[in-house]
Amino acid sequence: MLDFLIHKDIELFIYLNNLGSTQWDGFWLFVTNKFTSIPLYIFLLFLTYKQLGFKKMLLVLLFGGLLIALSDQTSNIFKYGFKRLRPCHNDDISSLIRIVREGCGGLYGYFSGHAINSMGIAVFFGLLLKNSYKYLFPILIFWAILIGYSRIYVGVHYPLDVLTGMLFGVLYGTLFNKLLIYFLKKIKN
Repeated sequence: MLDFLIHKDIELFIYLNNLGSTQWDGFWLFVTNKFTSIPLYIFLLFLTYKQLGFKKMLLVLLFGGLLIALSDQTSNIFKYGFKRLRPCHNDDISSLIRIVREGCGGLYGYFSGHAINSMGIAVFFGLLLKNSYKYLFPILIFWAILIGYSRIYVGVHYPLDVLTGMLFGVLYGTLFNKLLIYFLKKIKN
């Protein structure tokens, strides 16, 4: 069963990765670059400050940092625990795929750190700000999905790597949001 799932994951990766074209490469390289999201993070902090004030925004920043730290460590534990080669390091499929970015990243790719981090942040802030900014949550989820797909497009992650990262991101984003709300209720304005 596991071999069948991995085989289908590889087939889906090859299909999705080959949908790319040189006209779109620049866009997806922009999306996948971790520094591209910095303006969004600053904007989310601004919205948080506007809604909660400076003192509570600092607590949000702390919990967001802890969320990213746990997400990164979980992703690394899985990568070195499962030791599944990234597609760009898999010689069996190298002639069938497009590698769009220079440098492939680490040797192992299960699961995607970009996917867990972007989805975790999307859920964390989306839940925090959803009552004040009605369309923000779906926009953040869409953004996280774009980042996840970009990892397939550039050739560094299989779909299962991205999907697993997104699922963990939803879990961690929700958990850290609940913890944050608990602590925010303890703080006086």
